[in-house]
Amino acid sequence: MGAYSFLDVQASIFGPGGSFNLGSGSGASEEGISWAMEGDKNTMTVGADGTPMHSLHGSKAGKVTIRLLKTSPTNAKLSTMYALQTSSAALHGANVITMSNPVSGDSITCAMVAFKKMPDLSYSKDGKDVEWEFDAGIIDTSLGGGLLANLASLAVGAL
Repeated sequence: MGAYSFLDVQASIFGPGGSFNLGSGSGASEEGISWAMEGDKNTMTVGADGTPMHSLHGSKAGKVTIRLLKTSPTNAKLSTMYALQTSSAALHGANVITMSNPVSGDSITCAMVAFKKMPDLSYSKDGKDVEWEFDAGIIDTSLGGGLLANLASLAVGAL
């Protein structure tokens, strides 16, 4: 069994109007960053006689959500990018968001990324998170195989 820490998460955005950190040190809220695929990769159809057929879908599209503290200076950077990129179709959907965690070996690359909308804002007694949502045309994900797996295999080999 291993350990996890957001401190190991390295994430960034690159696109028209900016390139900067979104991982540890960016002012991320407790909920951090999440990725979700747009749809299922498979549809199973069962024929009248009970024979199954699988249909593999080619889409790699999905959604990325970056959650920052209200006081994070990263909000201003994203706001500037948003204003620029939504001013012209020539600048829209041209972001790349990457994330890696060398300890766990996780790696995610999102290409053809567009701001979904300006985040909803709330001003109340306690500061709220600011959620930046993005639509990603392509999400490539690789999980595991990092430092933790290497240490585990070394430990097993030492026995």
